[in-house]
Amino acid sequence: MERMTSEQAAEAAKGLTFEKVWASLMELRDSQQESQQETQRQLHESQQKMEKIVADLSKNIGGLNNSLGRFTEAMFVTDLWRKFNELGYTFTRQAPRMKFFENGQVLAEADFFLENGLYAMLVEIKTDLTTGDVDDHIERIEKIRQYLDKHDDNRKLIGAVAGGIVSESVIKYA
Repeated sequence: MERMTSEQAAEAAKGLTFEKVWASLMELRDSQQESQQETQRQLHESQQKMEKIVADLSKNIGGLNNSLGRFTEAMFVTDLWRKFNELGYTFTRQAPRMKFFENGQVLAEADFFLENGLYAMLVEIKTDLTTGDVDDHIERIEKIRQYLDKHDDNRKLIGAVAGGIVSESVIKYA
């Protein structure tokens, strides 16, 4: 970069006043602020678009997961009562997605509910059954036991779990 001589600097400065330099600096500042505001606006717009894409993707994945879960439930439900009949449990009634209400709110829900005069069975069905699912089902059974006790329902409550994918360790745990 070439250096300006003092004569060249004096020639370039002719006609400049403090007011003109100040006005130019203010124009430059205003221009930078407008540019920053436009950049912020574009970033905000891009962020909103990205959030919508993520929300739509999450909704679609959630819908797929629900469909897969319903498919897994359908695989088991058709022969579930027969399997338990082979084990000595004869059920007279069955219901998918049985909900237990208390004070107008869902207290608990069983994926499948089998019953007769002596037993009530709560079945949790998962696509990929984990030990956490087993623990959650035990808590659900305890809530429903308390619910049945409040309503003088003294049937024996049995819990069962089923899954499309179940590891050996989860089978042992259950």
